Amino acid sequence: MLGTLYLCATPIGNLGDMTPRVVETLRAVDVIAAEDTRNSIRLLNHFDIHTPMTSYHEYNKVEKARKLIEQLLAGQNVALITDAGTPAISDPGEVLVKLCQESGVPVTSLPGPAACITALTLSGLPTRRFCFEGFLPSDKKEKREVLEELVQESRTIILYEAPHHLVRTLEELRETLGDRDVTLCRELTKKFESVMPTTLDKALEYYKVQEPKGEYVLVIRGRSREDKRREEISAWESMSVEEHMAYYEGQGLDDKTAMKQVAKDRGVGKREIYAYLHKDRNEQES
Repeated sequence: MLGTLYLCATPIGNLGDMTPRVVETLRAVDVIAAEDTRNSIRLLNHFDIHTPMTSYHEYNKVEKARKLIEQLLAGQNVALITDAGTPAISDPGEVLVKLCQESGVPVTSLPGPAACITALTLSGLPTRRFCFEGFLPSDKKEKREVLEELVQESRTIILYEAPHHLVRTLEELRETLGDRDVTLCRELTKKFESVMPTTLDKALEYYKVQEPKGEYVLVIRGRSREDKRREEISAWESMSVEEHMAYYEGQGLDDKTAMKQVAKDRGVGKREIYAYLHKDRNEQES
């Protein structure tokens, strides 16, 4: 009989956010895989949980995952916890979940705190559509690629950042995205929780004077469809109508379809493009 992997969400600050179901599960499983056993022991002691722990973190996630899979295949139940929040979100737990699925091991999630969702709900920014990037890559080239991708992102963007990197990240975001609305959430659910709705420009100005403290979640307004449309129209208007037509005809569109697409791109009626082209052609013939 196979064991089950339980993904157990733990508090991101306030211990009162620990669910009774998670406490019960952590007491019942055979072993708890923890990101940092030194940190997690305080949590377990607080809730009088004495289940054996083993470390599972970024630097042993592949090797340790295989060992945990062996235990699960042997019928042992394993709980996975991270230092704070929900395992497998911007976390090595995703590797273990994938291996469990490949091995046919049951996985279930015990919902609870997640800093990204907590910050999003507090941000005052649109919540219907959002994307989560976690921490930006440390590699400069990869980071630049991610930032360039975010330029076109119309959904609300959620990032994590450590205090000693905050100013540099704000500078890079401002340089790439322009001045956007941003809400900086700090020390969520803790005593000194703060939620700061502002802009990238104003945030930079503030944190160049005030030392950043605590862990941050940045919630950034996505690029508006109106801005995107204006930029597209501006790009097309830099071309002549003839060049615009030639662009689509070069892609194999017939004259009528190309004219319709040019009109749509430029935000005008098809008749206007037709009249312009035929007027231009009539003038050339005369």
